[in-house]
Formats: sequence, C-alpha cells, structure tokens
Amino acid sequence: MPISHLNLERLARYPAPARLSIFVLTLLFLWLPIAAPIYGIWGDSNIVSIVTMLALYGEFIFLLRLWGQKVHQQSHPLKSHGLVKTRKNWLELLKSVSLGLFSLFCLFLFEGWLGWLTWQMPTKFLANIVLEGLIIALGVGLAEELLFRGWLVDELQWDYGNKVSLWVSSTLYAGVHFVKPLAEIWRTLPSFPGLLLLGLTLGWGRLIHQGRLGFPIGLHAGFVWGYYIINVGNLVRYSGQVPDWVTGINSNPLAGGMGLLFLILIALSVWQIPKFPQRG
Repeated sequence: MPISHLNLERLARYPAPARLSIFVLTLLFLWLPIAAPIYGIWGDSNIVSIVTMLALYGEFIFLLRLWGQKVHQQSHPLKSHGLVKTRKNWLELLKSVSLGLFSLFCLFLFEGWLGWLTWQMPTKFLANIVLEGLIIALGVGLAEELLFRGWLVDELQWDYGNKVSLWVSSTLYAGVHFVKPLAEIWRTLPSFPGLLLLGLTLGWGRLIHQGRLGFPIGLHAGFVWGYYIINVGNLVRYSGQVPDWVTGINSNPLAGGMGLLFLILIALSVWQIPKFPQRG
C-alpha cells in the first residue's frame, strides 16, 4: 500500500517509547539494504564508513520530513525542529562556533600555563587541518543536534514534561557514545558525566534561543573543530605532571576533571530554567 494511503496519524497517539522505536526501526530498515552490501564488498574502511553514514543521515532527513508531515501533521518538520533559515539563526550559529572554539583553546592554554602540557609545531599542514576540521565539525554539529536536540527532544515533548525530555535526550546522547565492546566501555566510562553535561548544555542553548538550533549546532561544532585541530595537528603533548583523570583519559578533555569543570562553566553561562512550548 502506498505511504500516502497509510493512516500514519494514529502513530501520534502511541506512547513515546513506541514511536521512537518505530522511527528507529524504520530508519534501520531503510538503511541496512544499502549499508550491508557496501560493507560486504568493500569492508570497514574510513571511506566506506563515511559513505554509509552519509546514506544514513540522508535517509534520516527523508524519514524526519515524512514523519513530521504524516504522523504529526507538520507542514514544515525541519523548521518545527529548529532548523530555520533566518538571519538570527545564522548569527547565533556563527557566534556559538566562535564561543566553542575559543573556550576549548582557553582550556588547553590554561593547562599549558599550569605546565600540564606543552605546545608543539603541527605534524601536518595546519591550514588543511583547520579547513577539514571546520567541515567535519559543522557536519557533526548539524547531524547530532538535529537528531538529539531537535527531533528526539521534540518527540519526547509530546508525552513528557520539559525537564524529563531534556534529561532523557541528554542521557541517550551520552549513552550512544558507549555502543562499543565492554572493555572499551569501562575504559572510557569517565567521559559519561561530561557527555551528559554537554547534552544538557546544548539543550539549554536551544531553549534560551526560542527553539532555534543555530546556537547548539554552532557550540557543538566549535568544540569539535577545536579538538580536531589540536588532536589531528598533534599540537599539544601532555607533561604527565598530573594524572590522566585531571586532563582527560586517552587525551579526551571530556574524560577529565578540568574538562568537566570547563563544561560546568559553559553550562552556567547559558543556563536558564527550561520552558519548552507546550503542544496541543
């Protein structure tokens, strides 16, 4: 039966866990027939991962639009999730990219001033790293914010209160970073509080900007961009004066005490009491 003849409106009356499960399973149903042959033929290389992830995200956008129009009767689903093409939203994105990039470099500069790390010359052409990092950061910021702070928060909002939606979406955001072997989960577990706080901060960022996604996309991209430049460019070397749990396990700032303190300061700078618009 054609999709246009299916009575998808009834899905809006399902409880949120059921709706989320149906959406995710449908997305996987659309993606696996594309991804499985690609992985089977060309293996698990970086290029294959990029291609399959692009396919997944393209199908996510398609399904998101269809879901909003057919299930929730939204004429402009992406706009409803905060992805609006306005001057204000673009300015908020640019400002928050700068904030994220500047704040992250301040963290590393402060640790360098304390003698916990030393700066060194890049191992690759820095201009290429900066450009590559910007493209990747904007892609990651757009994809993850539309998914977690856009669609997921809004879908939960149909059933639950403001704070519950924000906390559940942030917990899920942190949790999906641990879909990995058990030994690796235990090794990287200290990064969970930082990821949770990051999710909450980005969610608050959307709230105080009246539901627009420009600010959380930009802040997220700024963090990713700064870390990409430092990590890929091999710009710092830790001195070992303090334990890894202070500066970050496996050189991940989110898995360290200083990174968590840094996120707390960022969160305090954007925090307000969440007030999602209520749905009828």
